[in-house]
Amino acid sequence: MMSYARQKSEQQADITPPANDYIAPAPRVSVQAFCVTENTAAAVRSAGEDRRLGKVHLSVQMGGMEAAVEIYDTQPTPNVIVLETEGKSDILAGLDQLATVCDPGTRVVVIGTAHDAAPYRELVRRGVNDYVIGPVGALDVVRSICSLFSASEAISVGRIVAIVGAKGGAGASTVAHNVAWAIARDLAMDSVVIDLDLAFGTAGLDYNKDPLQGIANAVFSGDRPDTAFIDRLLSKCTDRLSLLAAPATLERVYDLGEQAFDAIFDTLRMTTPCIVLDIPHQWSGWTRRALVGADDILIVAEPDLANLRNAKNMLNLLKAARPNDRAPLYCLNQVGMSKRPEITVREFAKAIESQPIAAIPCDPRLFGEAANNGQMIAEISARHRTTEMFLQMAHQLTGRGETRKPRRSFLSPIMSRLRASKA
Repeated sequence: MMSYARQKSEQQADITPPANDYIAPAPRVSVQAFCVTENTAAAVRSAGEDRRLGKVHLSVQMGGMEAAVEIYDTQPTPNVIVLETEGKSDILAGLDQLATVCDPGTRVVVIGTAHDAAPYRELVRRGVNDYVIGPVGALDVVRSICSLFSASEAISVGRIVAIVGAKGGAGASTVAHNVAWAIARDLAMDSVVIDLDLAFGTAGLDYNKDPLQGIANAVFSGDRPDTAFIDRLLSKCTDRLSLLAAPATLERVYDLGEQAFDAIFDTLRMTTPCIVLDIPHQWSGWTRRALVGADDILIVAEPDLANLRNAKNMLNLLKAARPNDRAPLYCLNQVGMSKRPEITVREFAKAIESQPIAAIPCDPRLFGEAANNGQMIAEISARHRTTEMFLQMAHQLTGRGETRKPRRSFLSPIMSRLRASKA
């Protein structure tokens, strides 16, 4: 067992985490939990359904420390053992017994009680990697297991933001590209946009790029893509923004498997702070997997009945599939189109049972000019209210609080001249 440990001094509540509570997914490992109470067993089983433990093979047994020692006397130990203690038995003695049957490299998480008398230092000496005071919820278990394999709990690499339209033509790609631009330029986060609409993607046009390689080269590569290979496929848009472009050709049919993009996403997570997925409006195994596996989701909808129905269905499904994550967000696009009957923002929000994070006004001239020139809205009109909306959306999707500039006093020019004269 390893000799590093971390103690959680405060009990974590099992609630939906805020946007900045980032938990990196766990790798493909085996985890066996030995519980004493049914409540803890239920929490561990629920954690096994979380997207961040999607690659983990998790099993739950009852019996606590004694059952673990008995089983591993004849069986090899997994990558991670989760042990619940009763608060009455001697934890240190049990860990000493476990050490005699535990394989080197196995990591141990102990779920204790407030009545445990074992000093933390002694737990560290016996190789406990994490100590959590119960009762625990599913998110506590997820956080504990994932933290064993992440170098840091800080938000440093690998946040995936998925943006998809509730209906074809809702403008999700335009929103995705402008939000990614704001994340890279205004929030100063190195970012990659992945255009996943292989046949009809528009990211290359919107960023005025025509790369010879892109996402298709990575998908159809026979080998698992590594960082160096992905870097060669990226097209530089700005100092902080890169593009993994779609071929946008019809020379082949793109029938992709459910896990087609997993290796690409995993590789980019290791080096890129923010990855924006431009997901086409289609429902397949890989699109559902990409949405469920993202850290944050934005659904783009127009204010009409078909978009309302689709957005509501998507929100309900994704909430159920991601019970321990922040609920997916949505925005309304092309609001106020001339002579078009629309569902008002208030009525749309009432039906969805949540407010949109933005209601982007319809402005054909502005968006048309940007599309034809291969520019972002911020490049066409830096002070336009739509530019500010994209920045606000970037803040919310990345979990970064908005940094407001201090108000400038009417005395500032006078004070500046006085300082200059004194100097």
